[in-house]
Amino acid sequence: MKLRVDKEADALYLRLDASRIVETEEVAPGVMLDFNEDNEVVGVEMLYLTRRFPGMGLGDVEVESR
Repeated sequence: MKLRVDKEADALYLRLDASRIVETEEVAPGVMLDFNEDNEVVGVEMLYLTRRFPGMGLGDVEVESR
């Protein structure tokens, strides 16, 4: 699993596994899901982070692992 924050694009991308993406669907404005050939979600992209979370800098993203 990989989490990437792109300050230039003002976006966050979570990649769940390395399988090939065959389809992307926008499920809400600026929120896309990537699907593999088994129709499983393998990626989530969220655009316009600074508009969605005013006052939060893109460097403020915290990753928690248990």
